[in-house]
Amino acid sequence: MAFSFNQYNLNKLEAFLKELGWQVRYEKGNFQSGSCIVRDKQMVVINKFVPLEQKVVALVGIILSLEIKIEDLSPQSLSLLNELKKIKLAS
Repeated sequence: MAFSFNQYNLNKLEAFLKELGWQVRYEKGNFQSGSCIVRDKQMVVINKFVPLEQKVVALVGIILSLEIKIEDLSPQSLSLLNELKKIKLAS
């Protein structure tokens, strides 16, 4: 199954991070990759002017870089995480 770069999947990624206690904000900025992480506040800031595809790619990369306790995830979020890991392995 392919992971599409669309608003639906962007919303799923945002909900995933929210479930883990992270806040996702879209702001103006000159971020190198279109995003920055404020770890002390568990906040992800995405440049609101980058294309949708770049927003999705940034959130996927951030999610895959986090240390996530599997037992803290809902079944839907666990399924999403497994899908994201397969995508990373395929690339």
